[in-house]
Amino acid sequence: MGAPSIRLERETAAPPRADAPPSKRARSRATGRAPSRAGQGTPRGVKMGGLLQALATLIWLPQAALIAFSIDHLANGAGVEAILPAAAGVLALGLVRAALESVGARLAFRAARRELSQLRAEAGRALAARSPLDAGRVASGAAASALAEQAESVVPYRSRFMPARMRMALVPPVILAAILPFSWVPALLLVVAAPLIPLFMALVGWRAKAASEQQMVEVGGMNAFLLDRLRGLATIRALDAVDLTASRLKANALAVKARTMAVLRIAFLSSAVLELFSALGVAMVAVYVGFHLLGELTFGAWGARLTLGEGLFILMLAPAFFEPLRDYAAAWHDRASGRAAFEGLEALSGAGMALPGADHVLRADASPVPSDARPEGALDVRLTGVGFAHAGRDAPVLQNLDLVVRAGERVAVMGPSGAGKSTLLALLAGLAPATGDIHLGGTRLGAATAGALRARIGFIGQAPHVFAGTLGGNITLGRPGFGDAALAAAITRAALPRGAEAHSSVGEGGIGFSGGEVRRLAVARAALDPRVGLILADEPTAHLDAQTAREVSAALLAFAEERTLIVATHDPALAARMDRVIRLGGGA
Repeated sequence: MGAPSIRLERETAAPPRADAPPSKRARSRATGRAPSRAGQGTPRGVKMGGLLQALATLIWLPQAALIAFSIDHLANGAGVEAILPAAAGVLALGLVRAALESVGARLAFRAARRELSQLRAEAGRALAARSPLDAGRVASGAAASALAEQAESVVPYRSRFMPARMRMALVPPVILAAILPFSWVPALLLVVAAPLIPLFMALVGWRAKAASEQQMVEVGGMNAFLLDRLRGLATIRALDAVDLTASRLKANALAVKARTMAVLRIAFLSSAVLELFSALGVAMVAVYVGFHLLGELTFGAWGARLTLGEGLFILMLAPAFFEPLRDYAAAWHDRASGRAAFEGLEALSGAGMALPGADHVLRADASPVPSDARPEGALDVRLTGVGFAHAGRDAPVLQNLDLVVRAGERVAVMGPSGAGKSTLLALLAGLAPATGDIHLGGTRLGAATAGALRARIGFIGQAPHVFAGTLGGNITLGRPGFGDAALAAAITRAALPRGAEAHSSVGEGGIGFSGGEVRRLAVARAALDPRVGLILADEPTAHLDAQTAREVSAALLAFAEERTLIVATHDPALAARMDRVIRLGGGA
């Protein structure tokens, strides 16, 4: 079986760490780690969208001038016909403003969505390129939560907060420049009130970011807990631990609720601060303009009195001055959630134990198997001075291991739990770097050759995962190039039950299939590709009754004809059918 199925089963292996991990540069290149983007420049589409939205906001200035001075003309006795051109201008400018706002929002959203897709692709490649034996791998539930749910916060962060920040930087200075020629007092009042909003938003924002990060940690933990318990639902029922599990899940849900309410409290606090200072700013401007027009205040208009039109113009611009600040504050929570989402995605791309030859594997996955593919012969195996150590252990599991397996030989690897049987199979499959040399079919296993060699390895894990879908889909695992004839041959070779066809439905986790049938399905996955020359099976008969174990062993041995077979097992009956037994961890 090719590389895709090896990667599928990798969660079942123990989490060892190589004695000599690759360099930092090699790990970064192999994992496809993306550089931090949370603090990088804004995407071009978001910039363009924000600029168009800022221009749309600034169109209010000529609209306000037309409205204010038209009212002034009416107050001075002008007829309605005199303001019709101004009314037409306000309508035309309104249409332009709406168009700019729509186009700008669309550009920003599409750019944000493209960036999110790129981030998800990079995180997905990084996860695929991480060794399945890496103890630092992110839990499946947490990774799914970060990629599917939390990552969505990137879009409002880029499409709402970034344009709001751009409008805040451009619009208020232009409005101040429009007000200042008429009166310096309103301009001064706005200048004094405006900085208080970003200041308090920054103070609130520090807490908002921390609250968002804590919320995402709680959500990811709950998802990981739920996924783990769903996988072990049958065991939970057997141990009568349903109530205990439900209590734990309820406690996790309450913790998520508490974190969410903390984030919402901060959001409401930021809104209250915003409304307070913007209302005070507008009120002070209104008080000055009103008393100035009444003649109570005679200063601030550059030696002259404001006209009704000028006063109305200033009053109409005062709320517009605070509007970008209000939008910015309203989007502040998007910033906190978005930056936390960036950090969550970057954590998935973090450096760790790299899957040997990850770059070659990721490129080769899309290559279909030729329809006329034929068996390419059994692979011989030669190990020289191979060693490996689990993370956190002083003594290596494998050290200076020398082993030769002839092409076509059937070998059982036995030993007590923890002796390194699963680790040995994982190293032979090229799932983690090891010390020493491993040669398969005369080719040294390394970064440049691992992908091609994995395409010739069939790997059968201890607990094969079954996806909800069809039997055929669970056998091919998305590998292109296999038609109905190849699927039927694999089903027959694996001795799946009579009536099992490629279009048969299979439930999540193998619902509707027995434990033995799931093992035979795993054999069918490996048997699908005729190029397989080495079969690695990890405890293929574990937890099966004697009759089912014999059936699975027979299917495995039949498939192993003219191929090399290495089986890690505790089953003496299966070991007795092998050509040779190798013992790890002591023993004869």
